[in-house]
Amino acid sequence: MASSTQHPVRTAVLAVGAVGAAAAVWGIGIERHLYTLRRHTVAVLAPGSAPIRVLHISDVHMAPWQRRKQAWIASLASLRPDLIINTGDNLGHPDAVRGIRAAFAGFRGIPGAFVHGSNDLFASAPRNPLRYFLGPSKNHSREVRLDTEAMDSFFTSTLGWHDVNNAAATVDVHGRRVNLVGVNDAHRNWDRLDLLPGLFDQLQAASTDLDGDGLADPEADPHPLTVAVTHAPYRRVLDAFTGAGADVIFGGHTHGGQVRVPGFGALVANCDIPLKQASGLSSWHRLGHTAALNVSAGLGHSIYAPVRFACPPEASLLTLVAREA
Repeated sequence: MASSTQHPVRTAVLAVGAVGAAAAVWGIGIERHLYTLRRHTVAVLAPGSAPIRVLHISDVHMAPWQRRKQAWIASLASLRPDLIINTGDNLGHPDAVRGIRAAFAGFRGIPGAFVHGSNDLFASAPRNPLRYFLGPSKNHSREVRLDTEAMDSFFTSTLGWHDVNNAAATVDVHGRRVNLVGVNDAHRNWDRLDLLPGLFDQLQAASTDLDGDGLADPEADPHPLTVAVTHAPYRRVLDAFTGAGADVIFGGHTHGGQVRVPGFGALVANCDIPLKQASGLSSWHRLGHTAALNVSAGLGHSIYAPVRFACPPEASLLTLVAREA
Protein backbone atom coordinates (compact mmCIF):
# COMPACT_ATOMS: atom_id res chain seq x y z
CA MET A 1 0.00 0.00 0.00
CA ALA A 2 2.80 2.41 0.93
CA SER A 3 4.73 1.74 -2.27
CA SER A 4 1.67 2.46 -4.45
CA THR A 5 1.24 5.82 -2.68
CA GLN A 6 4.88 6.75 -3.02
CA HIS A 7 4.99 6.07 -6.76
CA PRO A 8 2.84 9.04 -7.90
CA VAL A 9 4.57 11.27 -5.34
CA ARG A 10 7.97 10.31 -6.73
CA THR A 11 6.69 10.90 -10.25
CA ALA A 12 5.41 14.35 -9.30
CA VAL A 13 8.70 15.28 -7.65
CA LEU A 14 10.63 14.16 -10.70
CA ALA A 15 8.28 16.12 -12.97
CA VAL A 16 8.68 19.30 -10.91
CA GLY A 17 12.43 18.81 -10.92
CA ALA A 18 12.47 18.37 -14.69
CA VAL A 19 10.39 21.52 -15.21
CA GLY A 20 12.70 23.45 -12.88
CA ALA A 21 15.77 22.22 -14.69
CA ALA A 22 14.28 23.12 -18.07
CA ALA A 23 13.38 26.60 -16.79
CA ALA A 24 16.92 27.08 -15.48
CA VAL A 25 18.44 26.00 -18.80
CA TRP A 26 16.13 28.41 -20.64
CA GLY A 27 16.65 31.34 -18.30
CA ILE A 28 20.41 30.97 -17.92
CA GLY A 29 21.42 29.62 -21.29
CA ILE A 30 18.93 31.15 -23.75
CA GLU A 31 16.56 33.91 -22.69
CA ARG A 32 19.14 36.24 -21.14
CA HIS A 33 20.67 36.52 -24.63
CA LEU A 34 17.38 37.17 -26.47
CA TYR A 35 17.83 40.93 -26.85
CA THR A 36 14.57 42.61 -27.75
CA LEU A 37 13.62 46.07 -29.01
CA ARG A 38 10.31 47.34 -27.62
CA ARG A 39 8.51 49.96 -29.70
CA HIS A 40 5.95 52.43 -28.34
CA THR A 41 4.14 55.47 -29.69
CA VAL A 42 3.36 58.21 -27.18
CA ALA A 43 1.24 61.29 -27.91
CA VAL A 44 2.90 63.97 -25.75
CA LEU A 45 4.06 66.66 -28.17
CA ALA A 46 2.27 69.91 -28.89
CA PRO A 47 -0.22 69.74 -31.79
CA GLY A 48 1.51 70.05 -35.14
CA SER A 49 4.91 68.87 -33.85
CA ALA A 50 7.09 66.53 -35.86
CA PRO A 51 7.75 63.12 -34.23
CA ILE A 52 10.78 62.59 -32.00
CA ARG A 53 12.27 59.10 -31.74
CA VAL A 54 13.84 58.32 -28.37
CA LEU A 55 16.03 55.27 -27.73
CA HIS A 56 15.93 54.20 -24.08
CA ILE A 57 18.77 52.01 -22.83
CA SER A 58 19.14 50.86 -19.22
CA ASP A 59 20.84 48.40 -16.88
CA VAL A 60 23.44 47.13 -19.31
CA HIS A 61 25.57 45.71 -16.43
CA MET A 62 28.39 45.23 -18.91
CA ALA A 63 31.15 42.69 -18.41
CA PRO A 64 34.14 42.65 -20.80
CA TRP A 65 33.40 39.17 -22.16
CA GLN A 66 29.81 39.99 -23.17
CA ARG A 67 30.56 40.49 -26.86
CA ARG A 68 27.08 39.46 -28.00
CA LYS A 69 25.51 42.19 -25.89
CA GLN A 70 28.06 44.74 -27.10
CA ALA A 71 27.30 43.89 -30.73
CA TRP A 72 23.54 44.09 -30.24
CA ILE A 73 23.72 47.50 -28.57
CA ALA A 74 26.04 48.72 -31.34
CA SER A 75 23.49 47.58 -33.93
CA LEU A 76 20.91 49.98 -32.46
CA ALA A 77 22.83 52.90 -33.97
CA SER A 78 21.25 51.91 -37.31
CA LEU A 79 17.90 53.07 -35.92
CA ARG A 80 19.19 56.67 -36.07
CA PRO A 81 17.19 57.88 -33.07
CA ASP A 82 16.76 61.59 -32.45
CA LEU A 83 17.58 61.32 -28.76
CA ILE A 84 19.11 58.70 -26.46
CA ILE A 85 18.21 58.29 -22.80
CA ASN A 86 20.43 56.08 -20.65
CA THR A 87 19.04 55.33 -17.19
CA GLY A 88 22.15 53.90 -15.58
CA ASP A 89 23.78 50.74 -14.22
CA ASN A 90 25.96 50.49 -17.31
CA LEU A 91 28.90 48.86 -15.53
CA GLY A 92 28.89 45.31 -14.25
CA HIS A 93 32.58 44.58 -13.80
CA PRO A 94 35.73 46.54 -12.86
CA ASP A 95 36.95 46.22 -16.48
CA ALA A 96 33.61 47.08 -18.11
CA VAL A 97 34.41 50.49 -19.64
CA ARG A 98 36.07 49.07 -22.75
CA GLY A 99 32.94 47.02 -23.41
CA ILE A 100 30.82 50.16 -22.98
CA ARG A 101 33.00 51.99 -25.50
CA ALA A 102 32.60 49.18 -28.01
CA ALA A 103 28.83 49.07 -27.54
CA PHE A 104 28.09 52.81 -27.66
CA ALA A 105 30.71 54.25 -30.03
CA GLY A 106 28.24 54.36 -32.93
CA PHE A 107 25.97 56.79 -31.06
CA ARG A 108 28.49 59.61 -31.24
CA GLY A 109 26.83 62.86 -32.24
CA ILE A 110 23.28 61.79 -31.36
CA PRO A 111 21.92 63.97 -28.53
CA GLY A 112 21.60 62.08 -25.27
CA ALA A 113 21.40 62.21 -21.50
CA PHE A 114 22.34 59.80 -18.73
CA VAL A 115 22.07 59.28 -14.99
CA HIS A 116 23.87 56.90 -12.67
CA GLY A 117 22.73 53.74 -11.01
CA SER A 118 24.75 52.54 -8.03
CA ASN A 119 26.47 49.94 -10.22
CA ASP A 120 28.03 52.76 -12.22
CA LEU A 121 30.03 53.57 -9.10
CA PHE A 122 30.35 50.28 -7.21
CA ALA A 123 30.75 46.73 -8.47
CA SER A 124 27.91 44.29 -7.90
CA ALA A 125 28.35 41.57 -5.29
CA PRO A 126 26.76 38.17 -4.61
CA ARG A 127 23.30 38.42 -3.03
CA ASN A 128 20.69 35.98 -1.77
CA PRO A 129 17.87 36.43 -4.35
CA LEU A 130 15.23 35.56 -1.74
CA ARG A 131 16.09 38.74 0.16
CA TYR A 132 14.48 40.81 -2.61
CA PHE A 133 11.10 39.58 -1.35
CA LEU A 134 11.82 41.36 1.95
CA GLY A 135 12.14 44.77 0.31
CA PRO A 136 14.64 46.84 -1.71
CA SER A 137 18.22 45.59 -1.56
CA LYS A 138 20.71 46.99 0.94
CA ASN A 139 24.27 48.26 0.49
CA HIS A 140 27.30 46.07 1.04
CA SER A 141 29.77 47.21 3.68
CA ARG A 142 32.76 46.53 1.42
CA GLU A 143 32.25 47.87 -2.07
CA VAL A 144 34.66 47.89 -5.01
CA ARG A 145 34.86 51.31 -6.68
CA LEU A 146 34.48 51.36 -10.46
CA ASP A 147 35.99 53.71 -13.05
CA THR A 148 32.97 55.99 -13.18
CA GLU A 149 35.09 58.93 -14.32
CA ALA A 150 36.22 57.10 -17.45
CA MET A 151 32.64 56.11 -18.32
CA ASP A 152 31.32 59.63 -17.74
CA SER A 153 34.11 61.12 -19.81
CA PHE A 154 33.27 58.79 -22.69
CA PHE A 155 29.59 59.65 -22.50
CA THR A 156 30.09 63.42 -22.30
CA SER A 157 33.31 64.15 -24.22
CA THR A 158 33.15 61.43 -26.88
CA LEU A 159 29.43 60.89 -27.39
CA GLY A 160 28.31 64.41 -26.48
CA TRP A 161 25.66 63.31 -23.97
CA HIS A 162 24.55 65.37 -20.98
CA ASP A 163 25.11 64.25 -17.39
CA VAL A 164 21.77 65.01 -15.66
CA ASN A 165 22.51 63.53 -12.24
CA ASN A 166 20.63 66.07 -10.10
CA ALA A 167 21.04 68.43 -13.03
CA ALA A 168 19.28 69.79 -16.11
CA ALA A 169 20.17 70.47 -19.72
CA THR A 170 18.59 71.36 -23.03
CA VAL A 171 19.23 69.76 -26.43
CA ASP A 172 18.25 70.63 -29.96
CA VAL A 173 16.23 68.00 -31.82
CA HIS A 174 15.37 68.97 -35.39
CA GLY A 175 15.47 72.64 -34.46
CA ARG A 176 13.32 72.17 -31.38
CA ARG A 177 14.58 72.55 -27.83
CA VAL A 178 13.99 69.59 -25.55
CA ASN A 179 14.36 70.01 -21.78
CA LEU A 180 16.16 67.29 -19.85
CA VAL A 181 16.14 66.94 -16.06
CA GLY A 182 17.36 64.05 -13.94
CA VAL A 183 18.26 62.77 -10.50
CA ASN A 184 21.02 60.54 -9.23
CA ASP A 185 20.21 57.03 -8.00
CA ALA A 186 17.19 57.19 -5.70
CA HIS A 187 17.88 53.61 -4.56
CA ARG A 188 20.93 54.96 -2.72
CA ASN A 189 19.10 58.15 -1.68
CA TRP A 190 21.40 60.17 -3.93
CA ASP A 191 18.44 61.97 -5.51
CA ARG A 192 18.18 65.66 -4.64
CA LEU A 193 14.49 66.35 -5.03
CA ASP A 194 14.97 69.65 -3.24
CA LEU A 195 16.84 70.87 -6.33
CA LEU A 196 14.05 70.08 -8.78
CA PRO A 197 12.06 73.32 -8.50
CA GLY A 198 15.17 75.33 -9.33
CA LEU A 199 16.09 72.97 -12.17
CA PHE A 200 12.63 73.26 -13.72
CA ASP A 201 12.82 77.06 -13.41
CA GLN A 202 16.23 76.93 -15.08
CA LEU A 203 14.81 74.89 -17.96
CA GLN A 204 11.87 77.22 -18.39
CA ALA A 205 14.16 80.24 -18.53
CA ALA A 206 16.49 78.57 -21.05
CA SER A 207 13.54 77.57 -23.25
CA THR A 208 12.10 81.08 -23.44
CA ASP A 209 15.36 83.04 -23.65
CA LEU A 210 16.76 81.62 -26.87
CA ASP A 211 19.21 84.48 -27.43
CA GLY A 212 20.63 84.39 -23.92
CA ASP A 213 20.00 88.11 -23.44
CA GLY A 214 17.76 87.71 -20.40
CA LEU A 215 14.62 88.62 -22.35
CA ALA A 216 11.81 86.33 -23.44
CA ASP A 217 12.05 85.42 -27.13
CA PRO A 218 8.73 85.69 -28.99
CA GLU A 219 9.74 82.77 -31.20
CA ALA A 220 10.32 80.44 -28.25
CA ASP A 221 8.24 77.27 -27.98
CA PRO A 222 5.56 78.03 -25.35
CA HIS A 223 5.20 74.32 -24.58
CA PRO A 224 8.67 72.71 -24.73
CA LEU A 225 8.96 68.98 -24.25
CA THR A 226 10.33 68.11 -20.82
CA VAL A 227 11.98 64.71 -20.40
CA ALA A 228 12.73 63.47 -16.86
CA VAL A 229 15.34 60.79 -16.16
CA THR A 230 15.87 58.56 -13.13
CA HIS A 231 17.59 55.25 -12.55
CA ALA A 232 15.33 53.89 -9.81
CA PRO A 233 11.65 54.82 -10.32
CA TYR A 234 10.68 55.37 -6.70
CA ARG A 235 7.26 56.91 -6.16
CA ARG A 236 8.71 60.03 -4.54
CA VAL A 237 10.76 60.72 -7.68
CA LEU A 238 7.89 60.04 -10.08
CA ASP A 239 5.61 62.27 -7.98
CA ALA A 240 8.15 65.09 -7.99
CA PHE A 241 8.79 64.89 -11.74
CA THR A 242 5.11 64.68 -12.64
CA GLY A 243 4.01 67.39 -10.23
CA ALA A 244 6.66 69.71 -11.67
CA GLY A 245 5.32 69.21 -15.19
CA ALA A 246 7.46 66.54 -16.86
CA ASP A 247 5.93 65.16 -20.06
CA VAL A 248 7.82 61.86 -20.23
CA ILE A 249 9.71 60.01 -17.48
CA PHE A 250 12.32 57.34 -18.14
CA GLY A 251 13.48 54.84 -15.51
CA GLY A 252 15.21 51.49 -15.13
CA HIS A 253 16.59 49.57 -12.14
CA THR A 254 13.76 47.02 -11.80
CA HIS A 255 15.01 44.59 -14.49
CA GLY A 256 11.27 44.07 -15.03
CA GLY A 257 11.46 41.66 -12.11
CA GLN A 258 14.13 39.67 -14.02
CA VAL A 259 12.31 36.43 -13.24
CA ARG A 260 8.61 36.81 -13.98
CA VAL A 261 5.67 34.46 -13.69
CA PRO A 262 3.91 34.02 -17.05
CA GLY A 263 0.39 35.40 -16.82
CA PHE A 264 1.17 37.26 -13.58
CA GLY A 265 4.26 39.36 -14.15
CA ALA A 266 6.95 40.66 -11.83
CA LEU A 267 7.22 39.35 -8.29
CA VAL A 268 9.66 42.06 -7.14
CA ALA A 269 10.74 45.49 -8.40
CA ASN A 270 13.51 46.35 -5.90
CA CYS A 271 11.78 49.69 -5.24
CA ASP A 272 8.30 50.88 -4.31
CA ILE A 273 6.84 51.29 -7.80
CA PRO A 274 3.64 49.21 -8.29
CA LEU A 275 4.58 45.83 -9.72
CA LYS A 276 2.25 46.27 -12.69
CA GLN A 277 4.43 49.25 -13.70
CA ALA A 278 7.76 47.54 -13.09
CA SER A 279 8.41 47.52 -16.83
CA GLY A 280 6.92 48.94 -19.99
CA LEU A 281 4.94 52.03 -20.88
CA SER A 282 2.34 53.41 -18.49
CA SER A 283 1.24 56.74 -16.98
CA TRP A 284 1.95 58.51 -13.70
CA HIS A 285 -0.44 61.04 -12.18
CA ARG A 286 0.29 63.78 -9.66
CA LEU A 287 -1.27 67.16 -8.78
CA GLY A 288 -3.56 67.11 -11.79
CA HIS A 289 -0.75 66.40 -14.22
CA THR A 290 -0.07 63.16 -16.12
CA ALA A 291 3.29 62.04 -17.46
CA ALA A 292 4.06 59.12 -19.72
CA LEU A 293 6.31 56.66 -17.88
CA ASN A 294 8.62 54.15 -19.52
CA VAL A 295 10.43 51.73 -17.21
CA SER A 296 12.93 49.58 -19.04
CA ALA A 297 13.46 45.96 -18.00
CA GLY A 298 17.07 46.55 -19.02
CA LEU A 299 19.64 44.70 -21.05
CA GLY A 300 21.65 42.93 -18.40
CA HIS A 301 21.90 41.37 -14.98
CA SER A 302 24.42 41.01 -12.23
CA ILE A 303 27.24 38.66 -13.16
CA TYR A 304 26.30 36.82 -9.96
CA ALA A 305 22.70 36.25 -11.13
CA PRO A 306 22.97 35.35 -14.84
CA VAL A 307 19.34 34.49 -15.47
CA ARG A 308 16.18 35.96 -16.98
CA PHE A 309 12.86 34.17 -17.21
CA ALA A 310 9.73 35.45 -19.01
CA CYS A 311 11.57 38.79 -19.06
CA PRO A 312 14.00 39.04 -22.00
CA PRO A 313 16.63 41.79 -22.03
CA GLU A 314 15.37 44.89 -23.81
CA ALA A 315 15.84 48.39 -25.07
CA SER A 316 12.93 50.66 -26.04
CA LEU A 317 12.30 52.94 -29.00
CA LEU A 318 9.62 55.49 -28.20
CA THR A 319 8.17 57.58 -31.00
CA LEU A 320 6.83 60.75 -29.45
CA VAL A 321 4.05 62.23 -31.58
CA ALA A 322 1.73 65.22 -31.41
CA ARG A 323 -1.38 65.22 -29.27
CA GLU A 324 -4.67 65.84 -30.96
CA ALA A 325 -5.52 69.53 -31.15
